[in-house]
Amino acid sequence: CKRTGVLDVAVFEIILAYLEKRDWKEAFFSVLPQRKGAVPLGEANELSKRALSGKEDEDNDSDSN
Repeated sequence: CKRTGVLDVAVFEIILAYLEKRDWKEAFFSVLPQRKGAVPLGEANELSKRALSGKEDEDNDSDSN
């Protein structure tokens, strides 16, 4: 069973991390595991744009053959 939400324990860890760091972004990304693929929204948009532009380039390459 794949979990997509944040567990209660993680919520408390994020709050504690925020109290230590006073920065929500640092708190979230210090607690959330990297394997979950969490990225800040601005970075997610950039990654999506890069992925799409790379895919379009591949599509254009296959069209030219």
